[in-house]
Amino acid sequence: MLNSMKKTYDGLFQEHEIPPVYDRNSKIIILGSFPSVKSRETRFFYGHPQNRFWRVLSGICECKIPETVDEKKRFLLEQRIAVWDVIASCTIEGSSDNSIRDVIPNDLGRILKTADIRQIFTNGTAADKLYHKYIENTTGMKAVRLPSTSPANAAWSVERLKESWKKVQAFL
Repeated sequence: MLNSMKKTYDGLFQEHEIPPVYDRNSKIIILGSFPSVKSRETRFFYGHPQNRFWRVLSGICECKIPETVDEKKRFLLEQRIAVWDVIASCTIEGSSDNSIRDVIPNDLGRILKTADIRQIFTNGTAADKLYHKYIENTTGMKAVRLPSTSPANAAWSVERLKESWKKVQAFL
């Protein structure tokens, strides 16, 4: 019972089923594009073991790398970081951002009404482009693009990612 799916000519129509992580203390939000197949299976963000998201964030926050979903949620809330994705539903082939079609964006309004978000960050080029195309006009907030933590972004080492991602600290 993974997702509500409908076969289309070039992929599966998927609905985002992972709720955002945030509370009233959140100061930044990090947006991905849409959960990978592995994240959809684990039912939490950045679920692929090769994704460097958790190593990068815990490294810049000088914290132990969270392992379980509960530890990851607690880590994000303790660090005042909200996490969600740009897309609420779309047609996608596997985990390929390049295959995304038929986009319905998430409404960030509930997060922005609850928390004093100082900055929106996007995790990678695809999330950044999708944010600018579908959401920026409704939030009125510019996003800062961070290099993707995806294993597909092999040109960036964990150390190089940490150096670039340090800019989030200024907003926490």
